[in-house]
Amino acid sequence: MKSIWVVLKEQFNHFYLVRRLSMYDIKSKNQNNYLGIVWEVLTPLISILIYWFVFATLRQREPIQMGGMEVPFFFWLFIGFVVWTFFFQGSIEASKSIYRRLKLLSKMNFPLSLIPNVAIFSKFYTHILMLVIAFVVFQFAGYYINIYYVQLAYYIFGTYALVFAFSLITSTLSTLVRDVHLLLNSLLRMALYLSGVLWPLTLLSDFPTLMRLMQLNPLVYLIEGYRSVFFGTEWYFITHWELTLYFWGLIFVMLAIGATLHVKFRRNFIDYL
Repeated sequence: MKSIWVVLKEQFNHFYLVRRLSMYDIKSKNQNNYLGIVWEVLTPLISILIYWFVFATLRQREPIQMGGMEVPFFFWLFIGFVVWTFFFQGSIEASKSIYRRLKLLSKMNFPLSLIPNVAIFSKFYTHILMLVIAFVVFQFAGYYINIYYVQLAYYIFGTYALVFAFSLITSTLSTLVRDVHLLLNSLLRMALYLSGVLWPLTLLSDFPTLMRLMQLNPLVYLIEGYRSVFFGTEWYFITHWELTLYFWGLIFVMLAIGATLHVKFRRNFIDYL
């Protein structure tokens, strides 16, 4: 608990620094591109169109059943991919953030726990922009703003909490053992197919045990929650209260492990250069 408090206190006390450094990170990465930071949004949009073409056009995917209504596969995929993109990009960038900047940080009086958060926050801007684009697209498609949008802030916070807790673990382990980052990259790409982004879990309705195991993936909880907002189907975190308790319990465990590892090893990070 003490380690959790130390890490969270550093985030709150230096939030202004996280915000400034994350903006600098975005600008520095895109300063040599003609379209600049437009690529931060254009890249995931292109990926969505590619997956939609493969899974909906070539495979002729049928509309998805949600809340007793049929929704087009494209819009169903759109929301899932917006959540997945933030989780994947934020986790990957944060996992390698400490050891990539370690030489510079060793010369500064700087809380090292901020570094993964800077990487995550730089991707968080993109996530918000993607949600704005999704909102506009859904309005034109006839899925108008509804009372369920009230819960959107909850899912945004939950997604950020998941990425941060997960990245505290991976950024520490990646600094100690470089192979962890390479393994993480491969595992997360595979996890795309196990997170309910490209196919609905209802396909496993004949295998209830397997479906329940799939629902233990915290990304499934978040993605389904986002979809319940944009399609206006239900108060997902209430109707699935048992998954809500499981989700936040898992976040707490991950945060405890990540904070403990980070606080224990950060004084020795420089030895692993």
